[in-house]
Amino acid sequence: MSSFTAAGRRFTHLWRTAAAAVAALTLVATAAQATSRIKDLANIEGVRQNQLIGYGLVVGLNGTGDTLNNIPFTKQSLQAMLERMGVNIRGATIRTGNVAAVMVTGNLPAFGTQGTRMDVTVSALGDAKSLQGGTLLVTPLLGADGNVYAVAQGSLAIGGFQAEGAAASITRGVPTVGRIANGAIIEREIEFALNRLPNIRLALRNADFTTAKRIAAAVNDYLGSRTAEPLDPSTVQLSVPKEFKGNVVALLTEIEQLQVEPDLAAKIVIDERSGIIVMGRDVRVATVAVAQGNLTVTISESPQVSQPNPLSRGQTVVTPNTRVGVQEDGKKLAVVKNGVSLQQLVDGLNSLGIGPRDLIGILQAIKAAGAIEADIEVM
Repeated sequence: MSSFTAAGRRFTHLWRTAAAAVAALTLVATAAQATSRIKDLANIEGVRQNQLIGYGLVVGLNGTGDTLNNIPFTKQSLQAMLERMGVNIRGATIRTGNVAAVMVTGNLPAFGTQGTRMDVTVSALGDAKSLQGGTLLVTPLLGADGNVYAVAQGSLAIGGFQAEGAAASITRGVPTVGRIANGAIIEREIEFALNRLPNIRLALRNADFTTAKRIAAAVNDYLGSRTAEPLDPSTVQLSVPKEFKGNVVALLTEIEQLQVEPDLAAKIVIDERSGIIVMGRDVRVATVAVAQGNLTVTISESPQVSQPNPLSRGQTVVTPNTRVGVQEDGKKLAVVKNGVSLQQLVDGLNSLGIGPRDLIGILQAIKAAGAIEADIEVM
């Protein structure tokens, strides 16, 4: 009986070790898959912000406002505002520098209710030097349909500043743009009956057929029925189940937390103005040889002065002395093997000792040779 007991203990120990190894491999495989919530991959169609814009006046500036003689619309706005207050200044000369015409912008949040507040951004429209210390007067904010949805007013918070003297000045940041936190009050709501919708459409932020199919499959597996259907690479339609009729918010709360592994096309994004290169993880390169060389031309001028002898009738002349040097760097030929990963591609190109500017040209040349499996987008 003791031998059977010892064998059973050894078997139990081996079984537990194997189970632990399988669990560890499962955790590693799960961690290797980069999953994201549906909430981070798609938006609910109809749940969106709306942009608002308005024209107003900022007062209280310390002489850094618009020059009324140069900016006629600021002068007209100031006259119209004072006339509404019962002050008639038609024909009078106005020399104040404490007023600036501004554009006020903001985003009306989804389901923003009447009486709630929203942030606004105030930007100078004329030649004002700074909006620091200014106060925005009552400014209606209009939507694309021309209706007033909010009213803004308040003191500005400026992120930059400007100081100047008689012969020098310094500017830090952008002092002609300010922000008013909770500076606008919503006056009109945009009605959207979310709970009465029979169907819901998910709009993918990055259109992809595979990602749309995976989102639909994840939703169907969770609900246990064919509720979701991908319509195109950027849209997934959900039919509201009977148990969620009249309570679409509860359905969305359950769905948006589901984990899905997104799939993206191989792409290389290049910004030639700043020299920034971003490559996706699925970029692959066929076997190709790459050589890169820089030709450096150096020109130095060291002119010499030639003076005549004393008591002679000669003239002082400048004799040019130019030195020209040519140096060619990077006489290397590197072979990039077939099907290399992104890390191997970056390491191989870095081994050539090239900068981002030259790397842009190399990537475009590899693409022209048909040896790179990715789309190149130049910004």
